[in-house]
Amino acid sequence: MPLVFRPACADDLQRAQELVVRSINDLTERHGFGPMASVRRPDFQLFSLKDDPDGLWVAEDDDEIVGFAFSWADGDLWFLAELFVAPGQQGRGVGRKLLAHTLDHASKSGAATKSLITFTFNVVSQGLYIRHGMLPRLPIYLFSGVSSDLTADQHDGKLRSIAIDPSPSHLNTLAQLDVSALGFSREKHHRYLLNDASMKGVFLHDGGDCVGYAYVATTGHVGPLAVTQAHHMSAAFRTALNLAATSGAGHVSAFLPGTSEAPGIALKHGMRITFPMVLVSTHEFGDWRRYLPRNPGFM
Repeated sequence: MPLVFRPACADDLQRAQELVVRSINDLTERHGFGPMASVRRPDFQLFSLKDDPDGLWVAEDDDEIVGFAFSWADGDLWFLAELFVAPGQQGRGVGRKLLAHTLDHASKSGAATKSLITFTFNVVSQGLYIRHGMLPRLPIYLFSGVSSDLTADQHDGKLRSIAIDPSPSHLNTLAQLDVSALGFSREKHHRYLLNDASMKGVFLHDGGDCVGYAYVATTGHVGPLAVTQAHHMSAAFRTALNLAATSGAGHVSAFLPGTSEAPGIALKHGMRITFPMVLVSTHEFGDWRRYLPRNPGFM
């Protein structure tokens, strides 16, 4: 039967995530990094499907999902969160056709900038994105470490943290912080995070001033995190690391832009680079000295 490309539905998303995990681990193992991904519930994909179903597509061959693409849009940014083809299915044009459907979504959204985060060593995909005007702009590194190695070395430079709630005033503050750091509001994504029981969101205060926010997962993962000024990043990241290290999680991790102060802090606290990644985009956007992404799909 010929390949079928169609909009994704809710029932597709768990199988699609299983395909994504197989594809990621096939790629990272072939490049000597070992497996990276594990199958999780497609909660963010389901949220995004309800918010904007035009951004999710599947490729099928005889009722088997062989490719999946997922993009979201917010303000002037369109972001390709996932585009993966099943191992053994490359070379059939699946990725190119899925990308074409997601770029139609970008056109409908009216976004001025298209962007995504991919593995630095994924040169085939980077070539495809470059042909569509999305150029490499920023190195981003996944850092990880053991929680017990961090707790002893974090006595100074921390900020006061106050829990975030989904009230209109808190959401407005979050939107202002994101507009300042990224150039667009992510209110809907904050609503998603604040409804996730595995996430703790806090505002970061220096004296009486709110200078940023941070999220820490029960797994010990830090991000997203944003600050009002670049010089606040050091204290903000130290504070978030402390929250992660004392949360009971055995490990801590974070995606850190190469232009930020955060990678240097991570290394001082015993964290190490696990995977190198790169942000590509049609235009430069955001101040990446002031923002740490959550992961390559959420940004």
